[in-house]
Amino acid sequence: MNHYREAMDIVDVTSTPQWLNLLRQRIPGSIAELFAHEPGRAANWQISAGDLRIDYSKHHLDAPILEALVDVAEAMDVSGWRDAMVSGQPINVTEGRAVLHTALRAPRESSLMVDGRDVVADVHRVRSEMARYAQQIRNRVAAGEITDVVNIGIGGSDLGPAMVTDALWAFCHRGLRSHFVSNVDGSEIVRTLRDLDPARTLFIVVSKTFTTMETLMNATTARAWLVEALGSDAVPQHFAAVSTNLTAAAAFGIPAEQVFGFWDWVGGRYSVASAVGLSVMIAIGPEAFDELCDGMHLMDRHFQESPLAGNAPVILGLIGVWYADVMGLNAKAVLPYARELARFPAYLQQLDMESNGKSVRRDDEAVSVATGPVIWGEPGTNGQHAFYQLLHQGTQVIPVDFIGFATPGHLAAGEVHPVSDLALRHRAHHDALIANM
Repeated sequence: MNHYREAMDIVDVTSTPQWLNLLRQRIPGSIAELFAHEPGRAANWQISAGDLRIDYSKHHLDAPILEALVDVAEAMDVSGWRDAMVSGQPINVTEGRAVLHTALRAPRESSLMVDGRDVVADVHRVRSEMARYAQQIRNRVAAGEITDVVNIGIGGSDLGPAMVTDALWAFCHRGLRSHFVSNVDGSEIVRTLRDLDPARTLFIVVSKTFTTMETLMNATTARAWLVEALGSDAVPQHFAAVSTNLTAAAAFGIPAEQVFGFWDWVGGRYSVASAVGLSVMIAIGPEAFDELCDGMHLMDRHFQESPLAGNAPVILGLIGVWYADVMGLNAKAVLPYARELARFPAYLQQLDMESNGKSVRRDDEAVSVATGPVIWGEPGTNGQHAFYQLLHQGTQVIPVDFIGFATPGHLAAGEVHPVSDLALRHRAHHDALIANM
């Protein structure tokens, strides 16, 4: 079935019997009442995927509602669209493109043919080129030649790498500092450059077309700063690019072997596993970057293979439909109890709100339901001293996702020896953090 070509055959979800059945469901009482009526709820309303345990028992819905939501997903052929996406069909109907961020995480031995090309082979060819360059830079870091890497991009070319690098700080090269410049506001590039040594700074310019206004303005300022100190001959040693525009990058002074491409089927907000993640690979190393991609692939496999009723992304998405389109709740807070995920709510904002920020269907008719909530959030426990009062006692109901970790990143990475007195101190910190969550 060519799902992507059936734009004129679209069924409005609100006209289906499954949707009408969903609207007939009784909104349950309090969360406490839900647990009282279902003693096994805490154990039954969980999904495990890899190292993740998703507990959705405390969301405001019961078993009949969840069953009705899954029926809606089946009626709208979510499984079919998923399969069309991961097989490389051009489900982006406005641009006639495939949507294949999952191919970025596929293992080297797999294969996926799209328009006569094995896209997985292409991905790993570029990743090998990235690994070669990243290791060269890490060697220069070890030699004291490079101390700072500045990623210049915006949107997905900034939010993904910035979020992942911050999240994995404990696994980053200890001789390297990573910086991220996105805003065209001059104060951002000036503040970043102020205390850097031009001779020991590497810039990565991330722009698929090498024409993004904010990125090129910041990159040009960075180049002028470098040239003023070291001369134009130094540009090739201090700049790399992630782009498909080799001509523009060469005119800027970046050699072709330091320009890493990606593909039209990669949306910016999904691109951190592509060459857009070059700054991440330099920070954590090629092997750790491969592990990161393996973890993403594990979740891709879960999404592709699990039945809808036990599929974590699908269930969380359907809960969002319940809140936004049935209960009329138009905001969602994401509260990570991990300082490492301070940038995750901002990353998720783009991932969710840019993806779902639509007002028409594939046939250009107006949508009949809300397409997504406003996503926001801050790390705990800071938020408890800022906005939790409104969550607890305000007049608005705002669904919340809490994210916590069994082991903090700095202990997992060996930043503190696991049997030292300091480790016990850090464990006490973490116990207090999770108790607050």
